[in-house]
Amino acid sequence: MRVIGANWLCRVSRVLTCASLALLPVVAQAAEEDPWEGFNRAIFTFNDTLDTYALKPVAQGYQWVTPEFLEDGIHNVFANIGDVGNLSNDLLQGKFRHAGIDTSRLLFNTSFGVLGFFDVANRMGLPRNDEDFGQTLGAWGLGSGPYVVLPFMGPSTVRDAAGKIPDGMLEPYPYMGHIPTRNVTRAVDLIDMRASLLSAEKMVSGDKYLFIRNAYLQNREFRVKDGQVEDDF
Repeated sequence: MRVIGANWLCRVSRVLTCASLALLPVVAQAAEEDPWEGFNRAIFTFNDTLDTYALKPVAQGYQWVTPEFLEDGIHNVFANIGDVGNLSNDLLQGKFRHAGIDTSRLLFNTSFGVLGFFDVANRMGLPRNDEDFGQTLGAWGLGSGPYVVLPFMGPSTVRDAAGKIPDGMLEPYPYMGHIPTRNVTRAVDLIDMRASLLSAEKMVSGDKYLFIRNAYLQNREFRVKDGQVEDDF
């Protein structure tokens, strides 16, 4: 019995050792991508609490009282404003075909689409591109750096956080002199963006922090490489 017990313990020990060795690359990658996890989790908890008790209920109320056509139109207006940033980053990345598409989108949606309320460009076969300065820096060869959760702003990386500064200069808010109008417009933009994410919450499972972190990093890699991401398997 002692010999059998000893053999069984040896086998279990070998299995555990192999499992531990197999997990080492995963643990090392997580440590490299998220070396500030303790700090990030604290900020994530703060943001999540603020969202749960303030932003999310407002977004749900907004979606409940706003007719679908009006909600879609408001979303299209802010998307049209965002096409200015898309066009600028298209040019910085040398994506001249995309730049032509986004220029056409701005012209058609701003004029025939009534300041972007109707996305007529999409119906004309001009799909919206999604570029920002973080992706531009990645296209120029700059690594993403560690994962970081920003207060009030959510998941990011060191590179993407730095990219938010020039992106912010391409938004209309710094140039709006009438403060009440600026604040109301920014608030509606934020609520609209949060409302558009309500349906995606059903996909979150397990550890919410890890789920959002991994989804964000994978999505950013996909977008920076324009979908040319190597399969890990």
